[in-house]
Amino acid sequence: MIRLTNSGTVRTGTPAEVAAARARFEREGYLKLPGLVDPPLLVALLAAADRAGFHERVHDGIGVELCAAPGPLSGSLELVCNDPALFAAIDDLTGCGPVGCFEGRVYRLAPTAGHYDSWHSDVGEDRLIALSINLSREPFEGGLLQIRRADSAEILSEVANPVTGDAVIFRIHPAYRHRVGTVTGRHPRTAWAGWFRARPHFEDLLRARLASPR
Repeated sequence: MIRLTNSGTVRTGTPAEVAAARARFEREGYLKLPGLVDPPLLVALLAAADRAGFHERVHDGIGVELCAAPGPLSGSLELVCNDPALFAAIDDLTGCGPVGCFEGRVYRLAPTAGHYDSWHSDVGEDRLIALSINLSREPFEGGLLQIRRADSAEILSEVANPVTGDAVIFRIHPAYRHRVGTVTGRHPRTAWAGWFRARPHFEDLLRARLASPR
């Protein structure tokens, strides 16, 4: 229903398909987006990921991961994901309301490296919907997105996203928690992940970054 290409966002779903997807999102709280990244763009992104430098990042009280340094990879993804046409498509699929910007990072969870993710909500900073795109070169094991209610230990959903270029979107809400399960096997799990936010607008986000001291 959505394809991210080198020339912008392309919408392919029929009105009936979009309505069915929205009903599924409202019912389950998440939605898989197969083939979100167009193959030519995906080839370029994977090549950029191969060249990117990763450093360990500790999220206090949440987890430990490898995070890609800002550069061509994150810059390209941020431009692609801050397309007003994509914002409109996400609103149509989720009913989240107007989107001002998308903000994300490329991260990696490697098996046997002590990387982990704990239950958290991501609520705050006007976040509406989370997005995770699989950018893994090799098939990984584990690493399922898990979703539960904040007041229960029962897992409502376990979402696998094993195909490179596919994506998952899911609801950000105080009543829910999510985490990425442990990655096992031989290969790491690499993803572009972040949030569609109601505010600020992307231009204002860039201005704030330029104005902040380094």
